[in-house]
Amino acid sequence: MIYLASPYSHADPAVREARYQAACRTTAALLKAGLVVFSPIVHSHPLVAFALPTGWDFWERIDRAYLARCDEVVVLMLDGWRQSTGVRAEIALARELGKPVRFLGVDEAAGSPTLARVAAGLPG
Repeated sequence: MIYLASPYSHADPAVREARYQAACRTTAALLKAGLVVFSPIVHSHPLVAFALPTGWDFWERIDRAYLARCDEVVVLMLDGWRQSTGVRAEIALARELGKPVRFLGVDEAAGSPTLARVAAGLPG
């Protein structure tokens, strides 16, 4: 099972929504390609409407549990992924657990994941 790591937290709700939509598109594309995927952003974003926080401090415990059950981590390289506290922590935890980490580019024109890069395991 793939754990799809992607940036989320941002002061601007429009940025959070755009990141959520990108994670949904990517998760759907990977599922259509026959892969089993868990995206914490796809799962968690709707819950923010029920007064849950958006930051890593709250979600760390939950995401650690999911990540421990996944076989690998794929990092969706949206703007802000390198600066994201959560993504950096997810990468570190995956490496600590001996899980492979792969990087997934986003095709700028089509807005869809470059699936061949995930399959080939090429770095971002």
